[in-house]
Amino acid sequence: MFSIVLIALSVVATRMVDANWWNLGLKTSLFSSNTVAQVHNLADFCQSLDGLTPGQSKLCELYSDHVTAIAKGARIGIMECQWQFRFNQWNCSTISNSSVYGPIIEDVPSRESAFVHAVSAAGVLQAIARSCRNGDISTCGCSTSKRPANLNKDWVWGGCGDNVEYGYKFTKHFVDMTEKSISDDKRSLQVNRLRFRNRFRKSEGNDLQTSFEVRRAKATKLMNLHNNEAGRRAVYRMVKIECKCHGVSGSCSMKTCWLKLPSFREVGDYLKEKYDSAIEVRYELRQNQLRPRYRRFSKPTKEDLVYIQDSPNYCNYNEKNGILGTSGRQCNKNSNGPDGCRIMCCGRGYYIQKTIKEEKCKCKFQWCCSVKCETCITEVETYTCK
Repeated sequence: MFSIVLIALSVVATRMVDANWWNLGLKTSLFSSNTVAQVHNLADFCQSLDGLTPGQSKLCELYSDHVTAIAKGARIGIMECQWQFRFNQWNCSTISNSSVYGPIIEDVPSRESAFVHAVSAAGVLQAIARSCRNGDISTCGCSTSKRPANLNKDWVWGGCGDNVEYGYKFTKHFVDMTEKSISDDKRSLQVNRLRFRNRFRKSEGNDLQTSFEVRRAKATKLMNLHNNEAGRRAVYRMVKIECKCHGVSGSCSMKTCWLKLPSFREVGDYLKEKYDSAIEVRYELRQNQLRPRYRRFSKPTKEDLVYIQDSPNYCNYNEKNGILGTSGRQCNKNSNGPDGCRIMCCGRGYYIQKTIKEEKCKCKFQWCCSVKCETCITEVETYTCK
């Protein structure tokens, strides 16, 4: 049975962390359970992990055998993001600090931020559920899900399924804790700085700015929580029933069935579709909730991705925001999609490089016993954004 120790955290964050728990996905040393098992002081170890909020550090200490699965989940989220956006101007590149994707994902509540939150939450659920089944986590085991009503009555419901229920519950506590703790701390410190500054130059404009910052922070928090949930539901809805046949000479007179996770590529494809159809929302202060910005759109479901602000310009390099730009990226001259040179290169044009490629061709088998091939020479053109 899953349970989480509730931690009363009255501490205001004294260090402003630009990092995020996604950073665990870049720490390859955590991918081995032996790394955590050999730690003598768990409290110090968990606090040393960049990107964890105080609450997440405490969960790390209490559930130390989950850390490897969390790190692997963060990693598969990063890799899937890079695969899905490999042909886009923003290609989910990681940068060389603990913010992983750069400030642009944390600071701008865009479609890309929505996808990152969803795929990261999905990755951790996937990794935790599989680790339970593999016996790598002490507080969970095989799935205890009830027998599906539509399963053939002659088939056995058993085996050792992926524990999606436990994965969902733990992921919800761990991932959402980012928004429930450090977001509040950041907002409090941000608002206090604005109020302190405004004491010396009081004006209506400054008060409006403070109010805007508060609303924006609350809206971003709700958006991130919504997209975290959408990521978890993506995994949950795609869980399959897998069966194994039993019987004499493979007659399959009996089957044993269990729950099996989808491949994470299926989850990534599904979330990319949700990214393409993401719904723009605005913050309703009175109800403290998000609503579609335009009335012609229906209210987003819990499976939809939502965003607040249009995507920034990813065309040009911007070190401050962690935007790498598209200069030097390869493009497809014949494509009208996002990988096409017109879109990828942002109208700057592209370089053409011609190379000669030699390869074996027209191979024939000769008796006996050899294969003889001709050498074919082809000219290959590659296109690179200016």
